[in-house]
Amino acid sequence: MRRLTTDRVKIGFIGLGNMGSRIAQRLLDHGYQLFVYDRDLAKAEAFAAHGAVVARNTLELARSVDVVLSCLTNDEAVRSVYTTPDGVLAGAPSGTVVLEMSTISPESSRELHRLGARGGIEVMDVAISGSTPAAQEGMLTLLAGGNEELFRAAAPIFQVVAKRYFLLGGSGSGTAMKLVVNTLLGVGMQAIAEAVVLGQKAGLDRERLLEVLSQTAVIAPAHVGKLAGAAINDYSPQFPLRLMNKDFQLILKAAAQENIFMPATVAAFRVNSDELAHNDEEDFSAVLRRMEEVAGLAAIDLDPVTS
Repeated sequence: MRRLTTDRVKIGFIGLGNMGSRIAQRLLDHGYQLFVYDRDLAKAEAFAAHGAVVARNTLELARSVDVVLSCLTNDEAVRSVYTTPDGVLAGAPSGTVVLEMSTISPESSRELHRLGARGGIEVMDVAISGSTPAAQEGMLTLLAGGNEELFRAAAPIFQVVAKRYFLLGGSGSGTAMKLVVNTLLGVGMQAIAEAVVLGQKAGLDRERLLEVLSQTAVIAPAHVGKLAGAAINDYSPQFPLRLMNKDFQLILKAAAQENIFMPATVAAFRVNSDELAHNDEEDFSAVLRRMEEVAGLAAIDLDPVTS
């Protein structure tokens, strides 16, 4: 299979949200000819000023490119983009490559792979691990599932957007690994929230507690920034509660299918859901505030812009 370099392929990108827009911009900046589509036309048109071609719909995009990338919200969004009569698989010619980057169930990834194969379309799940700043800087970690030859051919694209990229196995392996990663992300945040409340109840100063905790070996890099935000009660969404909640549901569904007991994940999901019911547009780290409120320790909700 030919390498997917700037001089050989046109790329279509679907889903220009917080993560997708940053990945698409890097592809443009590194010389790829890019076609873009988003349900919010304004998001797509913003890329026209940078040299991208705006597609009117997914069918038009699929017919215009060699490689399709997508970064969408959930399983339902992926199916609507790919499997409907006017979706990507209906319009893409044989030989098209799909690099699907959404966090969805491994079953959905495998279904997309099977449907694509019927039309000679090679689908690889390429789940994303990393923050929006990491996406902007090209420092993501990519978790892929699918054909090894395609994985090697897609290296030029991966190198533009990621610091590291791994092939985990066959179709669905990338999204399965993403669920493993996000289990630790979500449960880890809940554990931090409980530990912080314990420290406060034991008489530790909250600001000093968060400062010192962030410098210990037990805090993962993905959580360090969350402690800095919590110190000023800033829970503005980098990774929204609703998306972590969706991922918890995918994780627990997978666990049920495999008959695995995950009590810590269940507990973290419950607290996440409780906070989501109160504040649906905040960061998943807001579970820390939820635990403080339960313990009667909630700080005054400061506006990080004006405080």
